Amino acid sequence: MVPESALRILRDAELANRQPVLWGSNGVWLVELLHEGVAAGRAIYKPRAGEAPLWDFPDGTLYRREYAAYLTSRALGWAFVPPTVIRDGPLGVGSVQWYIEHESGLTALRDCLLDQLRLIALFDYLTNNADRKAAHCLLDRNGRVWAIDHGLTFHCEPKQRTVLSQFFGKPVPAEELARLRRWRNDTAAVTRLRRALGDLLAPAEVDDFFKRLDRVLERGVIPEGRGRSAWYWW
Repeated sequence: MVPESALRILRDAELANRQPVLWGSNGVWLVELLHEGVAAGRAIYKPRAGEAPLWDFPDGTLYRREYAAYLTSRALGWAFVPPTVIRDGPLGVGSVQWYIEHESGLTALRDCLLDQLRLIALFDYLTNNADRKAAHCLLDRNGRVWAIDHGLTFHCEPKQRTVLSQFFGKPVPAEELARLRRWRNDTAAVTRLRRALGDLLAPAEVDDFFKRLDRVLERGVIPEGRGRSAWYWW
């Protein structure tokens, strides 16, 4: 369960008992959150210093993309990216994200999860997510799916790579499309997100996010990913 005070805890707590997460190419640590001397949960700490250089993403930007994905999810009314902050830690500045206690990463689609996964697929198109593996969709003990690992997002070139390709070309639910359209027409809300993303991403990356959103609103479907390799296997 994610407490309402999760963001405050993430910002203020001591990141203690650091343990490496031994998967992936970047330095990632599972930490205990000690808030006012009391164990308050766990988090995933991804310091800038642990990021491996990539040929196609600017160095030292992955932790900022993690936070940008969280802010975007929250702004659009989707709460499936766990609370995330940027802060200093034992290995320097990085992203710190609330750890979701989960059954496992998804290994197969379940009919009862389709509505949740469809929105994650839409979110991945909007953020141009180049790394949606099955293990990046976590099913918690209450049947809720959480989306994690968003360091490879918001690139200007088509990069989407996903296990959720079965949603390509499928209609966005009418009520969701209407809600997104209302949000897009809310000048104050759009300005807040644009400014927040502007502190984290290149201007062109922010502009392209809104172009993808407008494309969805115009077509009413989840467009097909056009990355070099558009899908993963489960």
